Amino acid sequence: MSCCAPPWSHGLYANPWKHYPRLIVSIDWLKRERPMALLRSILPPAPQYPRAFDLLVVDEVHTCAPSGSGKYAVDSQRTDAIKTLAPHSEHRLFLSATPHNGYLESFTALLALLDGHRFARTLEPSEEAKAQVMVRRLKRDLPPSWDGSPRFPERDLDHPLEVVYDAATRDAYAKLDQYAQSRRETISGQLTLQGTAPSRAADFVVTLLKRRFLSSPKAFANTVDTHLKTMLARELHNDAEPDYNRGAYTVAEKVLAKMIGKLDESAEDDAAFEETAHEALATARRFAPPLSPAERKLLEDLRDWGDRNAETADGKFTAFLSWLRAIVQKNGTDGLNGSWDGERVIVFTEYRDTQRWLHERLISAGVPDEAIAQLYGGQDRDERERVKNVFQDDLDVDPVRILLATDSASEGINLQNHCHRVLHWEIPWNPNRLEQRNGRVDRHGQTAAKVEIVHFVPQGWDRQREEDTGFTEGTLEDAMAFLGVAVRKVEQIRTDLGSAGDVIASQVEQKMLGKRSSWQTTDREIQSLAGKAVLKVERNLAHDLQQAQEQLTRTRTELNLNPDTIERVVRTALRLAHKKDLIETPSPKGVNARCFKLPELKEGWAQARNDGLRHPVSGKERPVTFDQDYAGRTDVVLLHLNHRLVDLCLRLLRAELWSQGEHGAHLTRVTARIVPGDLLRNPAVIAHGRVVLTGNRGVRLHEQIALAGGSIEHGKLTVEKSPEALEHWLAAASQDAPPPEFLDRLTALWGALETPLGKALQTESNKIARKQRKVLDKRCEDDVKAMQSVLTELERNIRDSLNSNPLWRQDSLLAPDPEREQLKKDHTELEARLAAVPEQLVSEAAALRHRYADPVARRFPVAVTFLVPASLTVAAPSHQAGH
Repeated sequence: MSCCAPPWSHGLYANPWKHYPRLIVSIDWLKRERPMALLRSILPPAPQYPRAFDLLVVDEVHTCAPSGSGKYAVDSQRTDAIKTLAPHSEHRLFLSATPHNGYLESFTALLALLDGHRFARTLEPSEEAKAQVMVRRLKRDLPPSWDGSPRFPERDLDHPLEVVYDAATRDAYAKLDQYAQSRRETISGQLTLQGTAPSRAADFVVTLLKRRFLSSPKAFANTVDTHLKTMLARELHNDAEPDYNRGAYTVAEKVLAKMIGKLDESAEDDAAFEETAHEALATARRFAPPLSPAERKLLEDLRDWGDRNAETADGKFTAFLSWLRAIVQKNGTDGLNGSWDGERVIVFTEYRDTQRWLHERLISAGVPDEAIAQLYGGQDRDERERVKNVFQDDLDVDPVRILLATDSASEGINLQNHCHRVLHWEIPWNPNRLEQRNGRVDRHGQTAAKVEIVHFVPQGWDRQREEDTGFTEGTLEDAMAFLGVAVRKVEQIRTDLGSAGDVIASQVEQKMLGKRSSWQTTDREIQSLAGKAVLKVERNLAHDLQQAQEQLTRTRTELNLNPDTIERVVRTALRLAHKKDLIETPSPKGVNARCFKLPELKEGWAQARNDGLRHPVSGKERPVTFDQDYAGRTDVVLLHLNHRLVDLCLRLLRAELWSQGEHGAHLTRVTARIVPGDLLRNPAVIAHGRVVLTGNRGVRLHEQIALAGGSIEHGKLTVEKSPEALEHWLAAASQDAPPPEFLDRLTALWGALETPLGKALQTESNKIARKQRKVLDKRCEDDVKAMQSVLTELERNIRDSLNSNPLWRQDSLLAPDPEREQLKKDHTELEARLAAVPEQLVSEAAALRHRYADPVARRFPVAVTFLVPASLTVAAPSHQAGH
C-alpha cells in the first residue's frame, strides 16, 4: 500500500481509508481480512450520494474477474474486494489488455462492477452498450509513423536454444513421470467419501514437482525433499483420516486451494516459498494415500539426484552461456578473455531459488559480478529502484548487461530503453505471464527494429510438428517440445489472449499430468472461446487519433500551455517566494532546448526542487528543461505541470491571485502589455473574472473565466460587446510592458475606468450564469432520461434471462460445490437486481435532480490587463512585463 505519508504519522492503528486523499493499494493486500474490515468500517451500509470515493482505478482488472478452468467462472477474493469497493466510487476506470477470458459470466461480472446500471452478470451486453464504456486499442491498429515505419517493433521468436540433456537428467525426469503415473493409478483405484480431493491434491503435487524440475536442479531439490519429508511424516504420525466426512474435506480442499494461490504469490521469496510449500504439501498429504515402497524409492532417487546437481550447471545453462557470450561478451569466448560490455539481455524465471542458482552459475563461469543485476519480490525498495534505473540508462553509465528477473518485474516496469532481448528460463504455464514478460521490452519507446524472444527446446526440435512432437511420450524432451509449441500458440493468438490463455494453460497442465497431449482439441477450444470473447468496438482509429490530437492542440492553445508559459510561472514564483531565479546552463548533447540549473531552496521547496533532480545512477544534479520533446531522457529533467516544483509554483500563484489584496500578497493583479501591429488604435483595458456555479452540497457544476472591457477613448471606457474580440486582443499581446511614463498615465485613468469596468464584468458574469443555468437544466433532464433508458433496458434483459436462459437449469452439468454455488448465487443476485429496478428508477432520478437543483452562481474578480498599441510606445524603449 502506498499513501501520501508514512503510516506512523497517524499512528500504527489508524485507518488509512480515513486519513489519505489518495491511496494506491495492492489488490492482494486489499483482499485480506483486516484491510477489508477497515474498508467496510468507513463505508455506508448502502451506496449513497456523494459517493465515498471520487475515482476508482483498477489496473490489470482481468485478475479480479471471476475465474475457473471448469464450465462456470467462480468469484475470487479479488472479485469480492472490488465488488465491495466499486459501488461506493463515483467514477471507475478499469484497465486491461485481456478483459475477456472466454467466460461470459466472468466478462459481464467485470462490466457490472464498472457500471451496475448498464450491465448485470450473465447478461450478454449489446454492442452499443459496450461501445459506450469500452475503448480498445491494439498495436497493430495504430497507423504507421509519418515516414511509413511501424510504431512498434516486430516480435521475433525464431531464436530457440536447443538443449542437450545428459542421461542422468533424462532418467530423473522419467522417474518423476513414473511417480506421477503411479500416484494417479493408486488414487483412481480408491473410491472414498473424499470425492475429487485426493485427485486434486495429487495433481497439485505433480505439477509443482514438474514445474520445479523444468526450472532448475536447485529448485527441484528443495521441493522434492519437502514433499518426501511431508509424506514420511504422514506415515510416522499415522495422520490418515479415512473416516473424514465430506463437509470436512470440502473445508480442507478450500484451504488447499488458498495455499496453492499463496504459493504462486510467494515464488519469488526463498523463505516464504519454502514455508508455504511445506504447508501446502502438508495439507495435500491429508488427502493422499500412503507411499508405496516403489513410490518412496522413486522419491528418494529423485531427492538424491537433486542434491547431486543442485550446485552444478545443467544442459540448459550450457546452451544459455553460449548464447549469452555471443551477445554480451566482446572479443572473447572462454569467459576469461574478452569484456562483458556488449548488449543487454533480460532472463526471466518463476522462482527466486532458480534466480540465485543462475547468478551463482554465471559467476562460476567467469561473468563479472558487476555485469549482473537482479530484480525479485521482497527486494529492498532502494536497491530495486537502483537496478531499474541502471538498466534503463545508457550502456556507458553502468557495466550491468544481464538482468536476472523474477515475475515481479513482469508487470508495470519499463525495461526497453537499451534492451530488446528476453530469455524465458522456463515457460510459464500461464500464457498471460509470458506475454507480460515480453511486454517489458516490446512496448512504446523500444528503438530496435525487432524484439527477440528466446526460449529452450530439446535438441532436434521440429517447430512444424504439433500433435507428434517427435519424442517419446512422457520424456523430458517431449515436455520441452510441447512447451515450445505453447510459446508459438501464445504468439499466434496474443490479441485474444484473455480468452485463449486459460485454455493453453489448462492444456499444458493436462499434458504434464499425462492426461492430454493433443493440440487439435486445444485449437478447437481456443477458436470457440475466442468467438465468444470478440470485443470489437468498431471505430475509425486513424480518425479518432486525428481528433484527439486536434483536441489536445486546441486545449494547449486555449490554456496557453507551452514551455515559455510554464517557465514564466516558475520564474515568477521563485522571485516571489525566494527572490531567486533560474540559472541558464548549456544543454546536454542532443537537446535543442533551453536548459536551466535550479537555485538552492529551503524546506518544502527544497524537497520539491530535489524531486528526481539527481541522476539515478551517478547521483549528480541534472539540468532542467520545460520542453516536453525531451521527456524520458536521463540527462535532463522535464519540469511539466505535474512536477512537484511546478505544482508548488502554481499553488503559490493561485494563492496570490485569490488573496484579493489581503495582507501578505506579493502578486500585483494588474499588468500592461504591448500589442504589436495595427490591431488596436487606442489603449484597451480588460477585466478577468471567475464564474462558478455550484449545486447541492457545493458540488461544482460549471466554472468559466469571464472577460469584459473595451477600448479607452477620451479617457473613458468604450465597452466591447464581443468576448471573442477581447480574446483576440489578448492573444495578440506580447510579453513586453509599456515604458514607465506610459504606465503612470494608465494609472491616472483608473479612477474613471474602475466603475464601468466592474459593471461590464458583472454584466458578462450574469450573462454566463443565466446561459449555463439553462444548459444545466437541459443536462439534468438528459441525464435522467439516459438513466431511465439504461435501467429500463437492464430490467427487460434481466427478466428475459431469468425466463429463458437455459443456464439456470443446467446446474447438474457443473462441478460440485464452487461452480453450483456460484450459479445459484448469481441467479439470486439477478432476481434481487430485478426487484430493485423500480425503486432505483425513482431514487436515481431524485438524486440527479437534487444534484442540479437551484444552482448558485459565485463571481470572483481576478485581474486586469491593459493593452497598449505599439504605435503609441514607438518613441520609448519597451520593458519586460512585470508581475
